[in-house]
Amino acid sequence: MTQPTKEQVERLLAEIVDPHTGQDLVASGAVKGVGVDGDKVAVDIVLGYPAKTFVDALAQQVRARLAAAGIADATVGASWRVFAHKVQKDLTPMPAVKNIIAVASGKGGVGKSTTAANLALALSAEGANVGVLDADIYGPSMPRMLGVSGKPDTKDGQRIEPKIAHGLQAMSIGFMIDEDTPMIWRGPMVTQALTQLLNETNWSDLDYLVIDLPPGTGDIQLTLCQRVPVSGAVIVTTPQDIALLDAKKGLKMFEKVAVPVLGIVENMALHTCSNCGHTEHIFGAGGGARMAAQHGVPLLGSLPLDIRIREQADGGTPTVAADPAGNVAALYREIARKTAAHLALHARSKSIQFPKIVIQNT
Repeated sequence: MTQPTKEQVERLLAEIVDPHTGQDLVASGAVKGVGVDGDKVAVDIVLGYPAKTFVDALAQQVRARLAAAGIADATVGASWRVFAHKVQKDLTPMPAVKNIIAVASGKGGVGKSTTAANLALALSAEGANVGVLDADIYGPSMPRMLGVSGKPDTKDGQRIEPKIAHGLQAMSIGFMIDEDTPMIWRGPMVTQALTQLLNETNWSDLDYLVIDLPPGTGDIQLTLCQRVPVSGAVIVTTPQDIALLDAKKGLKMFEKVAVPVLGIVENMALHTCSNCGHTEHIFGAGGGARMAAQHGVPLLGSLPLDIRIREQADGGTPTVAADPAGNVAALYREIARKTAAHLALHARSKSIQFPKIVIQNT
């Protein structure tokens, strides 16, 4: 071809669709710069979500597309950066946390906590700095799932230090009590306890804080969603009709408090017999996709009913940490990239943290 122009290069880039956002690179704002100098082309792509295991493949795809159009001398840089995004009206983001992602379900028993733990680990595996807050005061499960226990430390007697597990910053009421001790508290006490865990933990420079919400859509969940500055939510369900009915209630709850639903994770979608290899949709098929289409939100991914997921979570090393190169871990990383990518499409937070100005006599 003749010497390329900037406009021609941008048209070629607009033909490449990011599989995580569903938008082309130009429309999603990922193309930060295009330079043309004779036959030489330079392209700078910056994704708005952690994509450590994806950016090299994306750069190769861009180079291949340009080469197919006759642009052989192309330098393509692909990277990512996480920004803070808008939260509910009248709330401000936490100073050490860019984004809070709530993981919720309409009912218990659908694998919400396991999904939350693996989502946090997958975001971390993609390069983000991630924390996880166990908001299930009555049934805290993160200490066992992450394989950590014991009371957290405090450096100043006022703020508590999060536990570190598999590279995650973690906090749970389960660190404060014995595993067998029931929390016989009324709603206001639970809300106060969770608010303290969130605000009095010394989170350190988090890109994402994943909150594992209690199951259901009652007063506690609604109050928490109104008080906690949440950037987006993920709904976990199984394909079963009964689970979908309750999941829809969870989705409607977030709509009422103006928290965008980033997508739906369909858990226990398919089971493969470990003896004979027969596959079966034990809880039904396609329920998550139908719900996503009905409510206009993405289906972030479908996860299998796999005994290893349960065994690894019960053993304190969830799948993404236990078998990072496995097929199931790859599914979780894909879900994590899509979750963060859809959040990246939303408006950024307008709150600006000004640097401290110190005047010294020299």
